[in-house]
Amino acid sequence: MHDATGVLIVSPGLDVGAADFGAAALARILSEGGYRVIVASPAGRLVADVNAAGAEFIPLNLDRNNPIVIVRNAFALKRIARERHCAVIHAHGRAAAWSAYLAARLSRLPFLTTWYKGFREQNLFKRLYNGVMARGDRVIAVSEQIAEMIKERYGIPLQRTTVLPLSIDFERFDPDSVTRERVEAVRRAWGIRRDTKVILVVGRLLRRKGHHVMVRAVARLKDRGFKDFLCVFVGEDRGRTHYTGELWDLVLTSGTTDVIRMASPVADMPAAYAAASVVVSAAVQPEGLQRAILEAQAMGKPVVVSDLAAGLDVVLTPPAIPDGRITGLRFSAGDDGELATVLLRLFSMPEPTRRAIGARGREWVRSHFVPALVAEQTLRLYGEIAGSAAAPLPQARQKRAI
Repeated sequence: MHDATGVLIVSPGLDVGAADFGAAALARILSEGGYRVIVASPAGRLVADVNAAGAEFIPLNLDRNNPIVIVRNAFALKRIARERHCAVIHAHGRAAAWSAYLAARLSRLPFLTTWYKGFREQNLFKRLYNGVMARGDRVIAVSEQIAEMIKERYGIPLQRTTVLPLSIDFERFDPDSVTRERVEAVRRAWGIRRDTKVILVVGRLLRRKGHHVMVRAVARLKDRGFKDFLCVFVGEDRGRTHYTGELWDLVLTSGTTDVIRMASPVADMPAAYAAASVVVSAAVQPEGLQRAILEAQAMGKPVVVSDLAAGLDVVLTPPAIPDGRITGLRFSAGDDGELATVLLRLFSMPEPTRRAIGARGREWVRSHFVPALVAEQTLRLYGEIAGSAAAPLPQARQKRAI
């Protein structure tokens, strides 16, 4: 056990983002591995998960990129690390990472970062701002795609980069455990008939997620005579940009108000995936390892992704493998015409073929994103960083994780 070893996890939120889920999952893994875990972040719905894992939560507004706030937070984190005898500071998200980086350097502690997606670097300021994620003594990427991007942009030595995939709760995201009543409840909430084909897009309403590409593709589907379908956007709008308004304008001008729903966040996401015919990510920036795509695959649903939404380590497609082994379909990011064509190709397949694609995706995810294996790799890494052997997962918890 690591009775004297504390870890300070720093996150820009504990709500719905990839970094938020990642921070909460890391808190659980480290707590079960015997570390004392402190999570500093703005409050959110995942605080309950952090507390349930046995970690200590400290509310701190780490989602601001104001330089004064960043420096003030850095001194607060330094104090927390000193008082809790932390041996490592681990950052998720850029604004939080800048405060964590300064705190780690002031405290002379190892600094870790986890990189979940690609960030645009449209100018020197953005490159500097994003670059804090590459300053870690160890930089963790959630996919090979993100690891390659980090290497290309920053030239980080291989020994400083580690690929640690996400883990999926296969007990929760199990198609056999979702009842017909739960599925029908979701479809009723969306106003969808039983025979309507559902194209599901999961993720916050952000430009990088490519919802606008999906709207244009839906308009093309209508123009080509595709019928009896509905595209449902499930995700939050945090009101920080004008993107949602632009999206509504595009829906209105494209004449797709009858086939697009912008739904509220869904509590029963397994049922939402079960209600879908296909799950799509039209991302226009590198998205790394999207939890929504992995969850959809775990639910046995076929997925359609842009070439920036997921790498070949997530969705297997030709020419890497024969058609008979594909786990999803792919299109060029930003190409709404190609997206519409791919969707038509998918829906033209016999139902058994579509089910087979979903089943292969489920098998792939279950074999590559096992919680116990991710936990073992994480604890091994922390054993190296903290300078001591990582504790194994307790046997009972290890079995439950699998």
